[in-house]
Amino acid sequence: MFSTQLKPVPLTPEISLHLAGDHQGLFSGDFHSDQPPPFWAFVWAGGQSLARYLLDDPAQAAGKRVLEVACGSGVASIAAARCGASSVCATDIDPDAVAAARRNAAANGVTLAETEDAPDLVLAGDVFYSPSVAPQMTSFLRAARKAGATVLVGDPGRGYFPGRLFERVAEYTVPVPAALEETESLVCGIWKMK
Repeated sequence: MFSTQLKPVPLTPEISLHLAGDHQGLFSGDFHSDQPPPFWAFVWAGGQSLARYLLDDPAQAAGKRVLEVACGSGVASIAAARCGASSVCATDIDPDAVAAARRNAAANGVTLAETEDAPDLVLAGDVFYSPSVAPQMTSFLRAARKAGATVLVGDPGRGYFPGRLFERVAEYTVPVPAALEETESLVCGIWKMK
């Protein structure tokens, strides 16, 4: 198991997560190449930005059914729950990420639902990071939008973001671990799907 400790999130100190140490990277510690890297042990800029956006404007999530895709640590899910969402589901292709999001939710006194079939709000942070993942994520988010959900994306300029489909609603300078991002902060936009 990757070593973590409970600590406040830099951009949303009102939320604490079980995170890797400040000098650990994705491939530090007990990492084995036959396992996915522990993306869930870090709080990525997109998730932090979404969490800050929701906490600053709780009406975005209050009373809504929320789905966070590619949840990682679950920071945006936790923020949505703290804003009074009627239910929040955190999903990820890595079952360890979903387990981490649940553990982090419990540490913050909130509960995550098992499933959310008809969300009112879909959250996605840092999901446009590769040319193979971006089209799949775009299709999923467009289907959610077509079904009536509001779609919010936190993107720090990873390179494959389909900007023509979105309008920027906020922007944050997000503190990030230098061991992970090779910088100490990233500018991250919050984007609403048109």
